[in-house]
Amino acid sequence: MNEFFPPGRHTPKATVADTRRWPYSPYPLMLTATYVWHVAMLAAVIAKPSAWPWWLAGIMINHAIFTIAGLWPRSTLLGPNWTRLPVNDRTADAIALTIDDGPDPIVTPQVLDLLDAHRVRATFFCIGANAQRYPAVVREIVARGHAVENHSQVHVHTFSVTLPGALQREIDAAQHTLAELSGERPMFFRAPAGLRNLFLEPVLRKLDLRLAAWTRRGFDTRERNADVVARRLLTGLAPRDILLLHDGNAAIADTGAPMVIAVLPAIIEAARAQGLRFVTLREAA
Repeated sequence: MNEFFPPGRHTPKATVADTRRWPYSPYPLMLTATYVWHVAMLAAVIAKPSAWPWWLAGIMINHAIFTIAGLWPRSTLLGPNWTRLPVNDRTADAIALTIDDGPDPIVTPQVLDLLDAHRVRATFFCIGANAQRYPAVVREIVARGHAVENHSQVHVHTFSVTLPGALQREIDAAQHTLAELSGERPMFFRAPAGLRNLFLEPVLRKLDLRLAAWTRRGFDTRERNADVVARRLLTGLAPRDILLLHDGNAAIADTGAPMVIAVLPAIIEAARAQGLRFVTLREAA
């Protein structure tokens, strides 16, 4: 069973001033390849102007490839991306529960109470603007032993087509917001809806953040049948899986409860029946 810190007791955490450099892989191959491809195509059209249709076709193909990669949340083509927990001694029997789009003043406290009752720790990917509106909820998340991570400042729908400067401002604003309110610097980032572009990874490196996606999701922001959501999350459940649910924008189940509340008990029970325990992403790193 997980070691658990009861409500009101703070877990040992890094302070806002602490820094931790992630062991990043080399500069994103896709971004380097894109630069090289553009230079090669430009050189070709300068050498032979009549070849411009081929240059244009090559550029369009290149853009299509990295656009598709950005629209695939679990892709690693644009840089490192946690789609499962890393392989180490701490994760052999572990899974991670991640909860997005909060904090919500109604739903999040219910989620915290439910997690307390089952002695489970989770990772909350919070939107900075929501955190500013409900700072007490953010502090309660941390006080109850959970992790607060970065889900952007305002969760814009155009995030995946945002240029580097705006990306950095958006993510850095959330870093400052969440660090100030929670007393700890976020170590992970999850893109809005998981969608991104090839400029994101260099920004995350600069801000010392690691991208985290998920292994399985229940589509709980639009599905009203709790059995369907639970089945999507539990079918094939295995050690090192990362599960995605939402406390913000949660759909209302047929029972009238927010979907995350409706499905969590079944998820926890099924996971423990398989001998699995819950860890935060930080505990798995």
